[in-house]
Amino acid sequence: MTQPPPLPQEQRRFSLSEFVAATEQKDRGEGVFELETPRMLEINLNGRINTKLGSMVSYRGSVKFTREGILDQGVGNLLKKAVSGEGMRLTYAEGQGQVYLADAGKKISILHLENQGIVVNGNDVLAFESSLKHKISMMKKVAGLAQGGLFNVTFNGSGLLAITSHYEPVTLRVTPGSPVFTDPNATIAWSDSLSPNIKTDVSLKSFFGRASGETFQMAFEGDGFVVIQPYEEIYLNSNG
Repeated sequence: MTQPPPLPQEQRRFSLSEFVAATEQKDRGEGVFELETPRMLEINLNGRINTKLGSMVSYRGSVKFTREGILDQGVGNLLKKAVSGEGMRLTYAEGQGQVYLADAGKKISILHLENQGIVVNGNDVLAFESSLKHKISMMKKVAGLAQGGLFNVTFNGSGLLAITSHYEPVTLRVTPGSPVFTDPNATIAWSDSLSPNIKTDVSLKSFFGRASGETFQMAFEGDGFVVIQPYEEIYLNSNG
């Protein structure tokens, strides 16, 4: 009798020892930020790292976690966080050891900035080194739009930054005379050389976004890039 083909690895049955061996944490020698899986980040901590509030799933070693103080990002950013109910909430991990981070099973990408800048949707920031300067910014002309995803974070300098996406991200080039329009709920990041505007178009209501009433799109013009994901993430305002 012909034997059926073996099941894919993710569908196999394991003995206990096989399961432990297949899933055991491995030191890949990749430095401070190391992907254990595409959806779990290991931080080899020796000092301080900024992490998204609620993203820690495990740690070992001598590590202290401190929630970001209300004025740690300055008075201006305090106002933006109060208005948005979202902004970007951080925990500082300090000490020596290993810290494991994840965010709702989202895919993690590690960026190494070398005196560069990037703007990231506040909800898609997982962790970053303290050497990077960061500042919360609010999209212009959308103060009345209750979507936390429009509160973004600009990073500048040199250091590691881990961002998240639902499934595989795609990067679109923006060139002069060839603008790119994106759904705000599917937009992850863009180069700091771009200053996107908000465009409204009632006729595209059925195609772009899930907002009621007028449809909002982000319009990118100039020279740079924008990163999107194949998923419309809905951001809830905790104030309303």
